Amino acid sequence: SYFGDKSSCVENASTWNFTSSSSVRGLNSTYIRKAPLSSGRSVCRNHTPLMGHSVTSSSAVSAHTVASVIVAVVEGRGLARGEVGMASIDLKNPEVILSQFADNTTYAKVITKLKILMPLEIIMSNTACDVGNATKLFSLITEHFKNVTFTTVQRKYFNETKGLEYIEQLCASEFSTVFMEVQSKYYCLAAAAALLKYVEFIQNSVYAPKSLKVRFQGSEKTAMIDSSSAQNLELVINNRDSRNGHTLFGVLNYTKTPGGSRRLRSNILEPLVDAETINTRLDCVQELLQDEELFFGLQAVISKFLDTEQLLSVLVQIPKQDTVKTAESKITNLIYLKHTLELVEPLKAALRSCSTPLLKAYYNSLEDARFRIILEKITTVINDDTRYTKGCLSMRTQKCYAVKPNINEFLDIARRTYTEIVDDIAGMITQLAEKYNLPMKTSFSSARGFFIQMNVDCSTLPNGQLPSEFTKITKMKNTYSFTSADLIKMNERCQESLREIYHMTYLIVCKLLNEIYEHIHCLYKLSDVVSMLDMLLSFAHACTLSDYVRPEFTDTLAIKQGWHPILEKIAMEKPVSNNTYLTEGNNFVIITGPNMSGKSTYLKQIALCQIMAQIGSYVPAEYCSFRIAEQIFTRIGMDDDIETNASTFMKEMKEIAYIIQNANDKSLIIIDELGRGTSAEEGIGICYAACEYLLNLKAFTLFATHFLELCHMDALYPNVENYHFEVQHVRSSAGNKEKIAYTYTLSKGYTEEKNYGLKAAEVSSLPSSVILDAKEITNHIAKQILHRQKSTPEMMKQRAVYHLAMRLVQTARNSRLDPDSLRIYLKGLKKKYEASYPAPGQNDEQQ
Repeated sequence: SYFGDKSSCVENASTWNFTSSSSVRGLNSTYIRKAPLSSGRSVCRNHTPLMGHSVTSSSAVSAHTVASVIVAVVEGRGLARGEVGMASIDLKNPEVILSQFADNTTYAKVITKLKILMPLEIIMSNTACDVGNATKLFSLITEHFKNVTFTTVQRKYFNETKGLEYIEQLCASEFSTVFMEVQSKYYCLAAAAALLKYVEFIQNSVYAPKSLKVRFQGSEKTAMIDSSSAQNLELVINNRDSRNGHTLFGVLNYTKTPGGSRRLRSNILEPLVDAETINTRLDCVQELLQDEELFFGLQAVISKFLDTEQLLSVLVQIPKQDTVKTAESKITNLIYLKHTLELVEPLKAALRSCSTPLLKAYYNSLEDARFRIILEKITTVINDDTRYTKGCLSMRTQKCYAVKPNINEFLDIARRTYTEIVDDIAGMITQLAEKYNLPMKTSFSSARGFFIQMNVDCSTLPNGQLPSEFTKITKMKNTYSFTSADLIKMNERCQESLREIYHMTYLIVCKLLNEIYEHIHCLYKLSDVVSMLDMLLSFAHACTLSDYVRPEFTDTLAIKQGWHPILEKIAMEKPVSNNTYLTEGNNFVIITGPNMSGKSTYLKQIALCQIMAQIGSYVPAEYCSFRIAEQIFTRIGMDDDIETNASTFMKEMKEIAYIIQNANDKSLIIIDELGRGTSAEEGIGICYAACEYLLNLKAFTLFATHFLELCHMDALYPNVENYHFEVQHVRSSAGNKEKIAYTYTLSKGYTEEKNYGLKAAEVSSLPSSVILDAKEITNHIAKQILHRQKSTPEMMKQRAVYHLAMRLVQTARNSRLDPDSLRIYLKGLKKKYEASYPAPGQNDEQQ
């Protein structure tokens, strides 16, 4: 075990060659530099080691957007090609996530997983990236992650035996069940070996033994949303402006801690597929909504937590060299740890009266005696009133006086010296103020140390200038900041004194940390509880701002008066709501309607509601029931892609091919127009064929189109339903022009609107001569088109029988009606069935 020795920087460092390139586009176009590991610090490294960093406060929730994850990816060779192992660690959160899965040739799972992780750096073996012989996986990853640093490491470091050793050595005992899961997963173990070795090198520190949380994440327990669907639906990033909060994440994000915010983001991108877990979450949200005291009590405590994951990350790393910076950082983090542990009791008090199973489980996990043990050990050494404060000077004072007096007499002497220097500085500035009769006051900044500041109009100064003994003068409006030679000297003495204090405090803190390492794993539990509660509170908060409803889970997708959550946030008022109804027997809906009538918004709204329901949030509707979707696919938008040399049409084809290859019976598929990038005949042909393929699946599909020819599929396939968005025609007051008024209301059947493209063109600034010409040509072509196919009575009867059978099956499965109501419902069904096809007299064959 070569990590026992603190000084073992990296065994045989000089032999580890690695390559790094900020954007390995084609590898042949990029100059790749190989360097020995020890001297390789400067090779295209776009991040600093995080050792010296201290934890952000909860106000810095936006910190979740800064990439800090390093991922190692390795793929099997020969017959095992397609078997991929991944290991990732967040530099701000000491949790190693291992995954191994079989992927198809599109590598959709790998790309999706990487998009969710938002890596800062990706590590692959040098054999996968050889110029002229790069693997398909490497080419795809570099194509999708152009701004991510790539580092290649020699293949020998991807060693599964070493990986298992690492995990046995570093995994905290509470998570040791992971051994059983990963023992035979050679690829993720190989990735873990290379990853941990590399991270310890760039961080210049080793992880303390038995200190990491390690978990194996298969790809079964969450729904898959591919990266282009996440982009189309604007789940976490707004397509027009990446800083804009008009996304699903923005609608639901009322989290108070960075951990809660990170958890919400990963849940939105990977919703749950287990109805029981989702309902457990929904029970919590319901209790938080019903019990105001619990809601506000929890919110008050949660908002005081700092970034617990990052705190843990810094605590479990042992620096290889002791510097003033590492000393100061460790002291700061011990104060943060004390602050965090002191919040456990208030958090328990807030949860004491809760009744739902999940909240009770969280309360019980906080009963862990180790929280008290660590806090007691800390308070034997650290002052009771030492706490996290805002402002660099007050935090500096907290660090100076963190350790109790009489523990180390040299430390007490150094602190007295420091206090005297600070008093002398204050006294000196007071004397200067009296000498020059100016309103000077002592100020402090972490960059300048102590300096003098004053608010004064320059006209009151002699000759409009400050006395000559003052230097480094800066002026902002009427505020002068400056220093003097004596003050600079005293600042140096102050720094010297501080260094001594920090060094002695650091030695005491290290001794204390060594004692508490064995108990520190309870903090993983705490950070988990805090981030989860924060997310559930955020869901409850979002509900209070709008009339959301609790979803149910059945085998039907039924939404009564649902609306688009992001549109509501943009418009600041409730958008027009619409119904949605899909069952196993009516699983394919074709939606038509003029341009701008609301088709795209409606389609996105359904996908967003489905995701909201599957993460445990309430949903914007009056009532809703969902069938759990294992995958959510979308084909939306009309862009070409110059970078991948794909025309609009090719991009459409790639997207629909991806859906056809990967969809299954439990998918939700949203297609917003298809085949528009080619001629109408071919477009209709492609659409028809794609629809017929998807019709054979039990997936729920919603298909918006301008090809009205597709609307006649319902004559051949009884599981197809037609809907359209209504528009009204309004005559202008002059009476000569007709305008379209959009109702944004969905109705049964297909659109009766004719030539609505021309009507939209009329509103634009096209010359009237062009529009008249267009109308004439359109009418001419329309006359040439044959009469559309009509349903025969036989077809109508078959369709009616099919619908009746589906309704009966559904009633048998899901009905909660009492016998009398059920009888009435069945009689109604019978009448509906009899009315929905022609009487036998009209067709003698029918019975």
